[in-house]
Amino acid sequence: MSAVSTQATAGPKPLGPVPQALRTYFRGIGQVMFQCNAWTGLLFLAGIFWGSYECHLPQVAWGAVVGTIASTLAGYPLRGKAADSGEGLWGFNGVLVGCAFPTFLENTWQMWVALIICAAMTTWVRRAFNNVMAPWKVNSLTFPFVFLTWLFLFAAKYLDTMSPDALSTAVLAETFHGTEGLDMSFGSLVIYWLKGISQVFLVNSWVTGVFFLVALAVSSRWAAAWAAIGSAISLALAIMFGAPASDISAGLFGFSPVLTGIAIGCTFYKPNLRSAIWSVIAIVATFFIQAGMDGLMMPFGLPTLTGPFCVTTWLFLLPLYEMDKLNPNAVDHSDWNNKK
Repeated sequence: MSAVSTQATAGPKPLGPVPQALRTYFRGIGQVMFQCNAWTGLLFLAGIFWGSYECHLPQVAWGAVVGTIASTLAGYPLRGKAADSGEGLWGFNGVLVGCAFPTFLENTWQMWVALIICAAMTTWVRRAFNNVMAPWKVNSLTFPFVFLTWLFLFAAKYLDTMSPDALSTAVLAETFHGTEGLDMSFGSLVIYWLKGISQVFLVNSWVTGVFFLVALAVSSRWAAAWAAIGSAISLALAIMFGAPASDISAGLFGFSPVLTGIAIGCTFYKPNLRSAIWSVIAIVATFFIQAGMDGLMMPFGLPTLTGPFCVTTWLFLLPLYEMDKLNPNAVDHSDWNNKK
């Protein structure tokens, strides 16, 4: 009887070093969409592999693997908060670097060295940015990935061994033909919608979008719902306002609104009517901010990455700093995991 009682009160058995490391690793991938769930991260990675091989870019999948390892390991010398390691917060910027470098740069060994360096730096830059933003109770989100990737892509334009062969040509202005030639059938619209979700990890595959929705639902049905809503709203706006057909069909207007929807709708605020309305407004704003940033970055020939999501989420969190007292369901903006 005493043995049973002791077992009942002892709590779960601590994980060994290998299972703990794997859980941390996959949580790092899941945290790209604010999910502190290793199974979600595993399914994200499976979706990345599927889409990368489908698009004949297997280096993107392996870049995700390497980038997460590099950024996670880079956190240990800092002796930062133990929670950051256990919750996977050292990994999410690194996995995005790992997806971006093979997408935009030539597949050379020098690119892989630069990828490891940049992914590791995101962990350190994240801590620096978070320290600066702490007084406003917001954090850097994926901006360490955006900021460092921009710098490395700029550098690649001057380095022969990292040819930016997939970057846009730098131009001062460009004329688009709106939605001309866009397939508006229901099946195609569903594919564009799913690609808007898959492009969070820079993967152009509707099957990957299905993987990601399932992965989100494993952790949070609200997160899955807001990902779906964010991509749907952005797709409707892109068609309504005549965005480039090639961008629409590739889901390039969906990924930042997807992240904004999850952030505002169910991460920094618990789901309720008020946060839902605020989230929809934020998703709409993200679409226009992304279009504006696309034009802004055009003369540099650089992608906006998740920059529009970062800017919009900051703008929609900062005004509510004093209004949190009126919302009993609000959570602390400074740490998206404290509601778990």
